[in-house]
Amino acid sequence: MHIDQFPSRLLENAVNEFAKLPGIGRKSALRLVLHLLKQDIQDVEIFGKSLIQLRTEIKHCRICYNISDTDICSICSHPSRNPSLICVVENIKDVMSIENTHQFNGLYHVLGGIISPMDGIGPSDLEIDSLVHRVNEGTIEEIILALSTTMEGDTTNFFIYKKLKDTGVKLSTLARGVSIGDELEYTDEVTLGRSIVNRMNFEESIIR
Repeated sequence: MHIDQFPSRLLENAVNEFAKLPGIGRKSALRLVLHLLKQDIQDVEIFGKSLIQLRTEIKHCRICYNISDTDICSICSHPSRNPSLICVVENIKDVMSIENTHQFNGLYHVLGGIISPMDGIGPSDLEIDSLVHRVNEGTIEEIILALSTTMEGDTTNFFIYKKLKDTGVKLSTLARGVSIGDELEYTDEVTLGRSIVNRMNFEESIIR
């Protein structure tokens, strides 16, 4: 049977929906749907309900904007975390990557992206003002800028630097163990962990 010739409209509709997922072509989508058809209906119902619950019940932490099941995420509410140290990241995947290094014990601030004029993303589209507000509350001593070392990441870093340079808060950036252009999720845990431990003053990174 040709991939575009389906014996069932229901099957075709399901394949079309799976194929909308990133990295999933129509052949892979068909394989996944056929796999689900072999499962017990109870298992498929649990699968479907978990996706609906994910979309309808997931929250964003009102402090750091990480995803959470509650208004304040488990990292922000953990008593052993250092609230005076904030690591600024692009997205939720970066939080997970840094947590896997076990080298960071502070809190996070998830921007929700980076400045990218080509994609129509400006500073007002990101959680930068909320970061400034957290700093102005006076409990933060150091900000680690942990954005990808792309042109867009560097632009965002510099924008945040200009916003915070007169606040008295120490501004750091990852040591350049993370290769130019690398995203944090693709950096191995040892390299990423070392780049956090050996972080440098942001102004020094500009000079270099």
